Amino acid sequence: MNAKYNFSYPGNESNCNSDNKISQVLFPLLYTVLFFVGIVMNGLAMRVFFQISSKSNFIIFLKNTVISDILMILTFPFKILSDAKMVPWALRGFVCQVSQVIFYFTMYISILFLGLITIDRYQKTARPFKTSSTSSLLGAKILSTVIWILMFILSLPNMILTNKKPTRKTVKKCAHLKSEFGLVWHEIVNYICQFIFWVNLVIIVVCYILITKELYKSYKRTRCTGKVSRKPVNIKVFIIIAVFFVCFVPFHFTRIPYTLSQTRDVFQCSAQNILFYIKESTLWLTSLNACLDPFIYFFLCKSFRKSLINMLHKRIKEQNNGDDSDETPM
Repeated sequence: MNAKYNFSYPGNESNCNSDNKISQVLFPLLYTVLFFVGIVMNGLAMRVFFQISSKSNFIIFLKNTVISDILMILTFPFKILSDAKMVPWALRGFVCQVSQVIFYFTMYISILFLGLITIDRYQKTARPFKTSSTSSLLGAKILSTVIWILMFILSLPNMILTNKKPTRKTVKKCAHLKSEFGLVWHEIVNYICQFIFWVNLVIIVVCYILITKELYKSYKRTRCTGKVSRKPVNIKVFIIIAVFFVCFVPFHFTRIPYTLSQTRDVFQCSAQNILFYIKESTLWLTSLNACLDPFIYFFLCKSFRKSLINMLHKRIKEQNNGDDSDETPM
């Protein structure tokens, strides 16, 4: 009885919905921009990474990140069409059960790998001449595989427990499609994901404090020896913490109250709608991560940058040769 009371469906009033031009026009438009930009940038990044061997933990983590970003981007069309109401309402059931779960699944994989990348960058800053051993590379691959498996195990019940038959009315909120235990599991997963975020936030902040100290020590040494400071080059490492704070921090201050508004009947309709718009706005920022990660690859991965430049030079050269062959002799 208590479980049924605590996890009653919120917002059952027929007049409590978020259907208007903001949710039907603005957000689909913003996600459309992200989809086209993200698919081009990450498609190019994937092609470049195919040409790079996994010779360091850093590259292994970056390759996993680009795979995660591409999977996230592939969920955007379903959200765009569903939110814009350009397809039958039945698609909303698929969005709730599958594509939305994959979206969050890939989000937290990206957060975990950004944490690992930051740890790796700190180690590189502290010990710049240390190379990855064979055992270290194997450990990075095993750790990457474990992350994917554990996050999949955590996410799969959200698909299975979204098992109520969709109707035109219930698909307006994904919570209405979940079983009673599905609502409980959804809230449990939310707290686990919050834990993942905050642990990685602490890791990233601590690592960057240590990186800053190492850069300052290096700066002082170069001043004492009269050499040119390398600080302008090393400062690029701070792109990771910038991306993390822009994309993930705002959403995670919003997610718990929004989840409670979906799983517990504790908010008025107006509060639910406000939380919905805040959640959707900050969720778009998390999606922006898929377009910003390629900048991390370019600025921090020398092998990626070199391979990309060589690929572009080769493509330009081929086009120029093609133009010459089209000339007709007099």
